[in-house]
Amino acid sequence: MTATAPAVVEVVRSGYVESRHEASLLVVGPDGERVLSLGEVDRPWFPRSANKPLQAAALLALGWDPAAPEQLALACASHSGEPGHVEVVREVLGELGTEALGCPPDLPLDEAAARAVLAAGGGPERLTMNCSGKHAAMLRTCVVNGWPLEGYLDPAHPLQQRLQPLLEELAGERVRHVAVDGCGAPQHALTLGGLARAFALLARDGGPVAVAMREHPWHVGGTGRDVTRLMEGLPGLVAKDGAEGVVAAALPDGAAVVVKVHDGAARARMPLLVAGLRALGRSEPVLDELATTPVLGGGRRVGEARVARPG
Repeated sequence: MTATAPAVVEVVRSGYVESRHEASLLVVGPDGERVLSLGEVDRPWFPRSANKPLQAAALLALGWDPAAPEQLALACASHSGEPGHVEVVREVLGELGTEALGCPPDLPLDEAAARAVLAAGGGPERLTMNCSGKHAAMLRTCVVNGWPLEGYLDPAHPLQQRLQPLLEELAGERVRHVAVDGCGAPQHALTLGGLARAFALLARDGGPVAVAMREHPWHVGGTGRDVTRLMEGLPGLVAKDGAEGVVAAALPDGAAVVVKVHDGAARARMPLLVAGLRALGRSEPVLDELATTPVLGGGRRVGEARVARPG
């Protein structure tokens, strides 16, 4: 594996550079050529939830037939747990019920939704965990194929055994490592090049995953979420965020941008993704809005996280 100088995001507070985040950034054009390559783009990383659109495409190939595009968008989502998200997950589960979910209980990511749950006397639930849409889709795929629901997250389960080769086919490379993701499902390591190829393929073929994400960006994230704002403001884009500073996006022509922040800082990923999209010639107003991440002090903006390299 080769590495170049990493991309860098500076965190500036009251005019002083407080810290820096290094990252790997890969930008590829419509024909797959590398427009910009910084950091360790050929090293396998765990894409975390940025893998979800790939997993959703694999579930479709294994026979899952969602009743509505919103259900497919939720399978790709790290949703905020707002009522509209929860309603769609319930629809996917149907008679299986929430007790079939193998993801851990959690409060909604959305602060207002979390406060509402607590005010009503509730608490963390599997249904409001941000990965519940993916888990519901996995369960439905098991039902279609006659596979047991019990143990569906085990790497040895028939579902997981069939998912990995399909992910490898999309990425055009072998999965280098398999670990346990935060939601309990297997997590597959890919290079940034492999992740970019997969997103480019999904975006370019105009298949159901791309259509669902483009038409229902709120279901992929939620109110105010940067990935939702980005897809709303840049029509045709397919984008997905992941834990530990990962984000991937692709345009309808197959051009793609993938980011991995080395220390996992979420605040650095979107400014770098914007830089990558600008390197592809995009200039929509939403990119100006997301080019920096606010740094707050005393409840007001006193600085920002901004790209230092490239730049």
